[in-house]
Amino acid sequence: MDDTDDPIVEEIPVFLSKHLQDQLYLFQYPTKTEIANHDDAVVVNCCVKPFTQEVKVDFGLNLESKHYDRFKGEQFAVAADGKNTYGAVPAKGAERPTYKRGIMDKQAFTSSRSLTDISKYVVGIYTEDKEVHLSPLASIVQLRPSLTHFDKEDKRRKAEQKAQNDEMDDEEVAQQVTVKFARGTGAGAAAAKKTKEQRGTYDNFVQRIVEEPWCETYWHARNTPTAELERQKMFCTNHQSNQSLALPSREYLNKLLPHDEHVQQVDANSVLPVYNKAMLKTMPLLEQLRVLLKDAKLLSFADVLHILTEHIDPHVNADKVLALLPQVGILLHGNWAPKSEVVYPEKMLSHANGVTAEQMIRARDYILFRFSRTSFLYRNQVMTATQLPPAETLDVLKTVARVTATKRWELLLPPDKEFEQKHVELVQRQELHWRATEQMYSEMDWAKETKRVRKRSTRKSESQPSTSATTTTMPPPAMHLSATET
Repeated sequence: MDDTDDPIVEEIPVFLSKHLQDQLYLFQYPTKTEIANHDDAVVVNCCVKPFTQEVKVDFGLNLESKHYDRFKGEQFAVAADGKNTYGAVPAKGAERPTYKRGIMDKQAFTSSRSLTDISKYVVGIYTEDKEVHLSPLASIVQLRPSLTHFDKEDKRRKAEQKAQNDEMDDEEVAQQVTVKFARGTGAGAAAAKKTKEQRGTYDNFVQRIVEEPWCETYWHARNTPTAELERQKMFCTNHQSNQSLALPSREYLNKLLPHDEHVQQVDANSVLPVYNKAMLKTMPLLEQLRVLLKDAKLLSFADVLHILTEHIDPHVNADKVLALLPQVGILLHGNWAPKSEVVYPEKMLSHANGVTAEQMIRARDYILFRFSRTSFLYRNQVMTATQLPPAETLDVLKTVARVTATKRWELLLPPDKEFEQKHVELVQRQELHWRATEQMYSEMDWAKETKRVRKRSTRKSESQPSTSATTTTMPPPAMHLSATET
């Protein structure tokens, strides 16, 4: 493309400031709207847990507002602390009261981390000088109202009820003790020990988070000089040009996105190629048929000849085409579908759950066999028999069928009876193939059915005469066993 078709309108310099890269937090308030923000709110207290990156902010409530209910606020304070704490001095080592003034005069907000990996996020400032300054974030947290005063009330009530029950039951109650003996050696003991160690590690981690003390911090309003000085750290002071921009394109890309060994690389062989008519003309006839069947999913023999003569080779031999089609396709009710090996090449993985090509081929062969015996299928039926995830089951069905308004899957094309009557030998040869593999697919259906069949009860009914019952398990379809009543 010529550069004149896409001219550069404006160049804006971008700078990266790292002064606050380990200290900059982004606060989000999911419960607040844009109108009711906290820009001018009064912060009574602010605490931080540096290790877990938790934040707690107490916003002061306007007690003189006409929307504030003082009676309800006093009730909340008494319910949280169990008594009126106005003017009371807490004992040494005792828990501080929730509301010192004896009224709910603040609302606490606690944080939860919305993202675990924030390495891809920055805060940008666009200045009047048409410059963009970016600052990396240390964490992104969401602040939501904390209703700990209700938790304290419930905890206090449970403690009072427990104390009353202990006073009423002075006598010692005998309790049954169960003693279990476990073997101290063997693989089971080693596995139990490993599980206990892992659980202990996780419990220690959780306990460490809970026991981390809150560090009280100072809250500076946005209009204070201290806040303005911190805000200036978000601007880059070094305007020296970055030498990375002078690197070649590949080296610059590697520096911008370093190689990660945990990222799965895309294999060039797994990328599906795109063919045009010019490329098809350079291929042998067998490869042309492979590409046509794979792209069209299901074609009649007349359509195959029409595409070849109209777009690729006007002098193509119909007999030669008919002789090569069974190598890349399967005859299904007079139409030709690509073989499963053509649709799912070796070492290919499904896009949703990474199912291997072998499993996808097995599932698609089952679908083709079932369509050779019936005119429609249901997705749940196929998913149960093939044990594929829902996304992969949908992908396999789409390679040969379409869904109707009644949730049934039918073949993309109606049967071609004329072709079947004209080429009886091909139809018989395909039928022999289906019969050779019928046992395997019947076992898949049988395994599916036995999961849903329950054993019939052999107990005699009191209201009906005594009769004998047939066998309670379903035999495999291939065995064709018959049951007789006695």
